[in-house]
Amino acid sequence: MSVRIGTRASKLALMQTELVAGRLHDIDPKLDVEVVKITTGGDKNRSVPIVNLGGTGVFVKELEDALLNKEVDLVVHSLKDMPTESHESLTIVAVLNREDPRDVLVSRDNRQLHELAPGSKVATSSRRRLAQLKALRSDLEFIDIRGNVPTRVEKMDAGAADAIVLASAGLTRLGMADRITHYFEENECTAAAGQGALAVQCRADDQKLFETLSQLDEPAVRKEISAERAFLKVLGGGCSVPIGARARLEADDTLTLTGCVAALDGSHIVRETLSLKGGQMDAEALGRELAELILATPARQILEKLKLSDPNKVSPP
Repeated sequence: MSVRIGTRASKLALMQTELVAGRLHDIDPKLDVEVVKITTGGDKNRSVPIVNLGGTGVFVKELEDALLNKEVDLVVHSLKDMPTESHESLTIVAVLNREDPRDVLVSRDNRQLHELAPGSKVATSSRRRLAQLKALRSDLEFIDIRGNVPTRVEKMDAGAADAIVLASAGLTRLGMADRITHYFEENECTAAAGQGALAVQCRADDQKLFETLSQLDEPAVRKEISAERAFLKVLGGGCSVPIGARARLEADDTLTLTGCVAALDGSHIVRETLSLKGGQMDAEALGRELAELILATPARQILEKLKLSDPNKVSPP
């Protein structure tokens, strides 16, 4: 059996794809794997802030198109890049390998966030991160930055910024965890839904491949991301809205979900937490319930204002 795996061409994306390929070889050592590099809309123009590109799934659409056109048999995504809605002919057959989902700070002078001098330049292209960081340090200057993870770090080291905010998972997979100077806990900067996890997507009618790929699925990761993405879906996270969601499945089978909505200027953050014990309700129901709880607060006004102001643009999570 041979399979073609579609992926973005960045070093991190290729490493993640090789990880999935390795898991597939564990299932079927005779499997012949071909990696197909695909350039997405979010990769094509790195001089423009992602929020200005417009549309949804700027790192996903071309990968899904390749699947639909049968140019590849499956694709590997960073789960946080995936919209909560996708083509009905496609399915996320497996979620796996969740690294630490927290956001982190990398600084040139090995400083934590509270140690940065007023006016220091902090780079991020994520509105979710920007809004929450402004609430923590409104005296900093926040600037946009583009490029893959190593490129962003190189830009910072060259003087473009004093610090940069990234996902712990990407740095860890790239062997760059030693550059991390501060980990943001969920009550400081709640991560993006699905952050740190990988998603394997295939055509829903490819039954033989579906059966093989489903063996990669990690049930604990599936529960966490199901809660997070259900929360995001209810709130309409396809717009440029700073929404965070972090679920934790504990050893006693308790699933705890923290979600937040933040005003872009950092002036108001609504953050709530709910838990369920195994068997009380499913993970998606937990996400929906937390979203309804959030919507009963001033977060509804934040969401409505942001959706009306720029409905056709999205930011990376």
